[in-house]
Amino acid sequence: MPSNKETNRFSLARLLNLRSWRTSSAWLHDVVAAAMAWWLAYLLRFNFQIPAGFVETMWSTAVWVVPIQALAFVMFGLYQGVWRFASMPDLYRIFKAIVFSAFAVAAVLFMFRPGVIVPRSILLLDPILLILMMGGSRILYRAWKEHKLYGNTNKLGKAVLVLGAGEAAISLVRDLARSEEWRVVGILDDDKAMQGRQIQGVKVIADIAKLPEVSRRMSASHVIVAMPSVAHQARRRAVEIANECGLTVLTVPSFEDLMSGKVSVSQIRPIEVEDLLGREPVKLDDAGMHEFLEDQVVMVTGAGGSIGSELCRQIVRFNPAMLICYDLSEFSLYQLEQEFAGRHMKPRVIYLVGDIKNEKRLKQILGRYQPTVVFHAAAYKHVPLMENQNVAEALANNVTGTFTLAKVCKEAGVEKFVMVSTDKAVNPTNVMGASKRLAEMVCQGLQENAAKDAGATRFVIVRFGNVLGSSGSVIPKFREQIANGGPVTITHPEITRYFMSIPEAAQLVMQAGLMGEGGDIFVLDMGEPVRIVDLARDMIKLSGLQEDEISILFTGLRPGEKLYEELLADDEHTLPTPHPKLRIAMARSADKAWVRALVKWIDGLATIEQEDQIKEELKIWVQEYVGDVNGKKSDQVALAPGKMTLH
Repeated sequence: MPSNKETNRFSLARLLNLRSWRTSSAWLHDVVAAAMAWWLAYLLRFNFQIPAGFVETMWSTAVWVVPIQALAFVMFGLYQGVWRFASMPDLYRIFKAIVFSAFAVAAVLFMFRPGVIVPRSILLLDPILLILMMGGSRILYRAWKEHKLYGNTNKLGKAVLVLGAGEAAISLVRDLARSEEWRVVGILDDDKAMQGRQIQGVKVIADIAKLPEVSRRMSASHVIVAMPSVAHQARRRAVEIANECGLTVLTVPSFEDLMSGKVSVSQIRPIEVEDLLGREPVKLDDAGMHEFLEDQVVMVTGAGGSIGSELCRQIVRFNPAMLICYDLSEFSLYQLEQEFAGRHMKPRVIYLVGDIKNEKRLKQILGRYQPTVVFHAAAYKHVPLMENQNVAEALANNVTGTFTLAKVCKEAGVEKFVMVSTDKAVNPTNVMGASKRLAEMVCQGLQENAAKDAGATRFVIVRFGNVLGSSGSVIPKFREQIANGGPVTITHPEITRYFMSIPEAAQLVMQAGLMGEGGDIFVLDMGEPVRIVDLARDMIKLSGLQEDEISILFTGLRPGEKLYEELLADDEHTLPTPHPKLRIAMARSADKAWVRALVKWIDGLATIEQEDQIKEELKIWVQEYVGDVNGKKSDQVALAPGKMTLH
């Protein structure tokens, strides 16, 4: 055990924090500044002619005034920062320390009356002068160091224009001032009030429409879009103008990433097509989400997939007691485990490999951990792969697997079961869509009357379209094809799809889970559909190429593929919810007997050779399913394979 003497020495060393020559020098500088400020206050008070009687008073009081101020400097932590990075927090600490010491000096004079007369104006002039001297010296030192380190970089870096003059742009320009790679030569913003002003010494030149003219005048070959919080239509317009000028377009991280602290604004990157298809941020009911998930045991199936892994990322923000990540893919779970391993998270996370059709395994897991909420995102979702030679397996996994998991959850007393569905379940033309529609009906058929049985598991279904960048989506495929020089393959020139970001989809799934009362099918607001050929054109332009440099090849619709997706069937309508991006679909449901018969039929499916018969029987179970319309070679939807270059 250390002695009291050693403890006192250690505490004093920590308090003074003067163990290095840098901090000692800074403290000595401030002591000298305090003495000089006291002397200058007397000089100013007496018009630089201090009467002989007050000269003695000045020095006799300085003997105890300066130590009081020096102690206050240490107490308020003035030596924990670095002068080279002096900023507003440092100036605020200086202000507090000097104000405190001013009151302390006044209190000593009032209470102890040391036998000297100190003019009251001195007590006002001294702290003002001291703030100017201490704060000014730090700012001047920072300016000197930055000029010494970065003074020549603005002449060496690549000329770049910044679009936007908001908070993100201000932070970006400040950070790039230290960069050896970039030289910000101007800022453009549509806000007339900002034009003509300067941000960190860089002028806001004109509105964004003047980009072609300004880029030529400034000899800028790069442009950074620094408007993460504005509507995506405005960002898209800015990018289109930059592309027309032949400029290389970069962007700052997303608004959500900046707010979460995951990245800094200076981590610029090439703009991606996801930025152009971006949608407005989802407003979650944070209070409701905390009540729904905090201190609860939550399970996610398909946790290694695109939606499942994002659900896990979003769920941990609300501090569940435990998160169970369940997936059949060992590698996907390993990737998720490695991602979470580097983060200091409050909830305990468990990674379990298993099949949703394995009833014994599910009973063991749910019996041991007793989750209160289960998000079911495990499914086979690739349309062409499930259409031929995998039909029985698609039905077994997506329907029987959902039934097995839902039944075990119900027996274990899970409070909410949230199933992730798809817009392909609406008027399905493929086996995958039909299987997801059946999975929806299974959940509805297992739903007890919640009004009569308050303890019944509440089954909630959420439908949405394609998510940007998910496994199997067109964007990673297009990106690879463009990198290889083309061609970019598209099935049909008129094919359209709905898109949303993976985080948005996951957040709305959680919001629907919170709001669902049981048996509900929530439909997400997917915005406007996007023509896939327009998406390809955007990606070609963003790659710095022209449309005549990369050919677009139309290959014909694949088995089971629609020209367009729907979020509602012909006989469905929706009801509004309190959340603007969620509506409830009034869809045909089923009962328990129907569900049992369906599962028995699927369990009897066996061979690949019987797939045509299986598809015909599937039409009985899913009345909206008409089979693969492309298999009929319909002139309206089929397109013969052929190479077309768009000009």
